[in-house]
Amino acid sequence: MNIFQSLILGIVQGLTELLPISSSAHLDIIPWILDWTANPEFNIAFEGFDVALHFGTLLAIGIFFFKDWLKLIKGGFNQIIKKEKSSEGRMFWYIVIATIPGGLIGLILDKFVGDTLKKPIIIAIALIVMGIVLYVVDKKSKSSTKYEQMNFKQTFLIGLSQCLAFIPGVSRSGITMTTGRIMGIDRESVAKYSFMLSAPIVLAATILKLKDFVFSVPFFVGVLASFIVGIFVIKFLLEYLKKGSFKIFAIYRVIFGIIIIMFYFMT
Repeated sequence: MNIFQSLILGIVQGLTELLPISSSAHLDIIPWILDWTANPEFNIAFEGFDVALHFGTLLAIGIFFFKDWLKLIKGGFNQIIKKEKSSEGRMFWYIVIATIPGGLIGLILDKFVGDTLKKPIIIAIALIVMGIVLYVVDKKSKSSTKYEQMNFKQTFLIGLSQCLAFIPGVSRSGITMTTGRIMGIDRESVAKYSFMLSAPIVLAATILKLKDFVFSVPFFVGVLASFIVGIFVIKFLLEYLKKGSFKIFAIYRVIFGIIIIMFYFMT
């Protein structure tokens, strides 16, 4: 894998991981469209590199929400040690508990059936179907709950929904934001919770794959690009969702899915 390829993939990861449009779909499809996957050396280098790119967006989440994380961690431990109740402590343990089932189920499903689903047609169908679901749910759902008001049931079900993200094209952020909107959480709040909820799973995946990382110039270029773009995307989405909807992302998913199907039958 050369520097240009890692730069492109890093930018793609930064853009698509945090938006509800599926980073896994883009990281699988773009190398296929550009014919990079025809090179065995690229395929070998790409093993584990996608997790490294996710680490870039994890850093973006960590830096952007640094003060929030400090409050969450402090509140979580104070709730156990000092028996002090707070909204931050409550949300910290909600995130911890919500991560466990979705992470474990997703890991098991990905291990046994993950590779069989990385076919362009399956990815395209997942993009289109989830795009339609996202649009309908977002349009019909109320925005009655803010981030600080989210309860255990809401946070747990959002966390559980992450297990469906093992299907390329579904999108972890897409399914969690859709689940949150079904339960009446406002767009900005569900986006923030989705970002925070992704951190523990990505961190665990990074630790598990750490031994497979090849620390080269392309590696650092990809991670840095993912991190920088991720910062801008987080800021953009949170600002955009104060007044905007998920409609534009739903439309993009459908269009991208159709393009994949057309390209598949033309090659």
